[in-house]
Amino acid sequence: MVKRSHSQPLKHNRLLYRLILGVLLTGMTAGYEIAPARGQEVESFPPNPLEMTEPDPLLPRLVVDRPLSPQERRVLTVALEELRVQAEAKFREGDLPGAIDIWNRELRLRRVLGPSEEVPALSRVGEVAWRENQTFEVRIITDRLQQVEQEIKAQTPLDFNMLLMIAQAYEKVRAIPQSVTLYEEILAQARQQGDRRTERNTLTSLGELHLAWFDYPRAAEVYRQLMEIARARGNATAEADYLKQLAYIYQQDNQAEQAIAIQQQLVTLYERQQEYLQIPPIKLAMGDNYIALNRPDLAAPSYQEAFAVSRSTQQYGYASDALKRLATLYRSLERFNDALVVYQLLIDVERQSYNTLGVLNAYDQIGQLYRQMGNNGEAIAAFRRGLEIAQELNYKIGYFNTQIQALGQQP
Repeated sequence: MVKRSHSQPLKHNRLLYRLILGVLLTGMTAGYEIAPARGQEVESFPPNPLEMTEPDPLLPRLVVDRPLSPQERRVLTVALEELRVQAEAKFREGDLPGAIDIWNRELRLRRVLGPSEEVPALSRVGEVAWRENQTFEVRIITDRLQQVEQEIKAQTPLDFNMLLMIAQAYEKVRAIPQSVTLYEEILAQARQQGDRRTERNTLTSLGELHLAWFDYPRAAEVYRQLMEIARARGNATAEADYLKQLAYIYQQDNQAEQAIAIQQQLVTLYERQQEYLQIPPIKLAMGDNYIALNRPDLAAPSYQEAFAVSRSTQQYGYASDALKRLATLYRSLERFNDALVVYQLLIDVERQSYNTLGVLNAYDQIGQLYRQMGNNGEAIAAFRRGLEIAQELNYKIGYFNTQIQALGQQP
């Protein structure tokens, strides 16, 4: 143990004690702010470039505090557009810091013109800042958007359009929690005031936001509400659009049962509207969903209905797709004779649509299926028909010759 020297100044001992105590307290008070000691230098953040610290030459010198006149606003607006063009030119040249300096000046001055001018500019610049990983710029723009939001909320009546604009600006800077919260607040206020137009617009924006961020459950809930609103208003076109969106969401979320239920509602709607051209792709999708659910017994009727409707409406592309999927399904179930019937129908459909290559491929499938069944004679006959078409097209001739030779016959 070191013995304290009586000649050591008392002041030095106190400073040493404070130093040791400070080190100990640093670990004990993690997460809490500690006021700096007197005379200690405080680390400061850089000044906010969106705050006006000195008069700008583009602003008129006002003798008294008053709003800008219409003429002054026009002059300033033209000057701000010139600043925007200058900043974009700097950005294209690769001078990002120079572009940001000019953009920040533009944003400071846009504030003078009011939120309707400032918010779109914040959104535009914020999106670039986010793409370029300018975290400080994104933060100060987000903070400014929050300030404008509070200013708008303090006004009566509420300016829903401006609040929606702010929520969309949050999206541009990827402030998703702030955007969702604001949308939900707007939605609640709009419903309370019976503003149906704002309700629909807000739900649409909210649904698109959830969908963009792959939040399928919340997106589905929003589009269900939109679908119900459209149905209550008797707007069949909007109802169909929302049903399609719902079906897509459930498909993406691998919820085949829910997708089928929505797709059936869509088919019923189109049948009621006699819009039969819309039905085949939906029936095809329903068949695929039944396959995903391991329900081939329900998939086959869906494909058959898709074929029947598409053929009656002369949509031969959908008719061909339906028959190909149906034949593949029958082959997987070893219902080979049913598959052969389907392939014969497919040849007829491909001929009606003048799809010679489709006919060639159908004969190829028939030949393969007969070979799988052990019926080499019919397989050779099908491959020979395919060879004739291949020679017309000058395509896959060697392939069909090889198939025939493999079965022990010369072409």
